[in-house]
Amino acid sequence: MALESVRPVDFTVSTCNSIRFTLATASNGIKALADHFASNEAFAQSLVDAVELIGEGRGRVVVSGVGKSGHIGRKIAATMASTGTSAYFVHPTEASHGDLGMITSEDTLILLSWSGETAELANMLTYAKRFSVPIVSISSNRDSILARNSDVAVVLPKVPEACPHGLAPTTSAMLQLAVGDALAIALLERRGFSAEDFKTFHPGGKLGAQLRLVHELAHVAEQVPLLAVGRPMSEAVIEMSSKGFGVVGIVDQHGALVGVITDGDLRRHMAGDLLSQPVEEVMSHNPRVVKGDVLASAAMEFMQEHKVTVLFLVDDAQMPLGILHIHDLLRAGVA
Repeated sequence: MALESVRPVDFTVSTCNSIRFTLATASNGIKALADHFASNEAFAQSLVDAVELIGEGRGRVVVSGVGKSGHIGRKIAATMASTGTSAYFVHPTEASHGDLGMITSEDTLILLSWSGETAELANMLTYAKRFSVPIVSISSNRDSILARNSDVAVVLPKVPEACPHGLAPTTSAMLQLAVGDALAIALLERRGFSAEDFKTFHPGGKLGAQLRLVHELAHVAEQVPLLAVGRPMSEAVIEMSSKGFGVVGIVDQHGALVGVITDGDLRRHMAGDLLSQPVEEVMSHNPRVVKGDVLASAAMEFMQEHKVTVLFLVDDAQMPLGILHIHDLLRAGVA
């Protein structure tokens, strides 16, 4: 295609104004929700009660809703499931045709409906009452059938939709999602769910790579460039070259890491007698080290902060266990 035929995108004033209005409306909606939490004690208490009710449950969390509320419900269930709260989504129509059997009295229901009057949720409400399944509802109507029949009713503030007709769920759906995320994270913290736990549920992709531990990526045994105190620099150069990391670790008589020699150290000590000097005369003291149980993402951040490309893995006694190069992290997809 000829360069002259490529026309710039025509951002019309009306389109830009529409986008600007939607973003502003969304921002105002989130602010209204945060302000409501800060100023409305009943609303804040309902969220705390919801976390306690779900957290104390012995079963799983079952999330349900229809339409856009259903889509938001799926996201809430997925977020909870990935952060230590066993959860899944059940469509209310499927529930009415047999999937109610998936719900037990030990489970907790989270039902979403902006109006609180969604007819499709009626059978789930009836079933929950019959078998004493606790209900957390998320709606905007305190006097609705759903809110009045819930153990904990989370009543969201009414906010303008971005839709010019006030019909398409936009801001309202975002508020439901924000509250669902707030519940999921509060439950995560309540359970003491760690980054290592998170790794169990996210083994793939970049997130999985960032959650790998340093010892999983490090080079060990004979691959680690090491030399004892007292050895000549000629041996250090050979060790550095043969192992290919551009560094050699120096250990004392007990085998503990006491220093490192890098390419930079060689340049700084370049002289006629360099190769005959003992390694301790050239090495840098207090080398940058890392423990094997540290997250790969944390090791990457440490390298960037201290402007180093190699870290030695050591145990509590400073005994070298391995070596990690920044290229190992890049190949694993950590960056």
